[in-house]
Amino acid sequence: MKNISAIVIAKNEEANVVACLESISWVDEIIFVDAESTDKTLELAKPFTSKIFVNKWEGFAKQKEFALGKTTNEWVLSIDCDERVTPLLKEEILNLVPDETDGYYLWRENYLLKRHIKSCGWDNDFQLRLVRKSKAKLTNRLVHEGLSVDGKTKRLNHRLIHYTFTSIEKTMTKINHYTTLRAEELFNNNKNTNAWGIVAHGTAGFFKFFVLQGGFRDGVYGLVISLFHAITTLLSYMKLWELQVKNKTKNNKHQI
Repeated sequence: MKNISAIVIAKNEEANVVACLESISWVDEIIFVDAESTDKTLELAKPFTSKIFVNKWEGFAKQKEFALGKTTNEWVLSIDCDERVTPLLKEEILNLVPDETDGYYLWRENYLLKRHIKSCGWDNDFQLRLVRKSKAKLTNRLVHEGLSVDGKTKRLNHRLIHYTFTSIEKTMTKINHYTTLRAEELFNNNKNTNAWGIVAHGTAGFFKFFVLQGGFRDGVYGLVISLFHAITTLLSYMKLWELQVKNKTKNNKHQI
């Protein structure tokens, strides 16, 4: 396959940006969209592409949609700063023979503190990342946005490396941000919760990851991931409850 554009969105990713861009330096065009970084992200990205755009942050989907609109090639590869295209995946993509396929799922290999995690559902993680632009669109979600295509899809065989969690501190910061967006998404979809709902969702989240999806097989790593998932679920529903309370208070004031 020839004539591939890659899109990357970033904000304060100086720790990841070089390795990410090096792994896709073979594509024909890199569209790099920065959300007003305050670290060295922009400076570090400049040697890899001249197509750098600064765009005020309006959400993950909006940023990727903006990046997609700047591409000039029909085939687009979307990756995040904490991901790396392996040499084997690169060769697999370059050797693809265009047919009726409109999108390809990449198999992510997920890491926690440099440990490859094979439990918790992490080793069955396929993401639609290589798409025919004319058939593609971004899903309109506040968090866990993704690409979709109107057409046929296939899975590729080689891995996309994903350094998901590199430190407990950074992970907790990310969880705090993501759960705020998740709560807003739930609230906007008219979901509601109570004390029992908060506890039940958090407990079920841990049980699913640690027991049903075999997190115990990865020892402490699997335990940490399962706890992260439980915390994420708890915070999402706690923040949903907070939104409900604030909305009720606002409505009561309007009735006075």
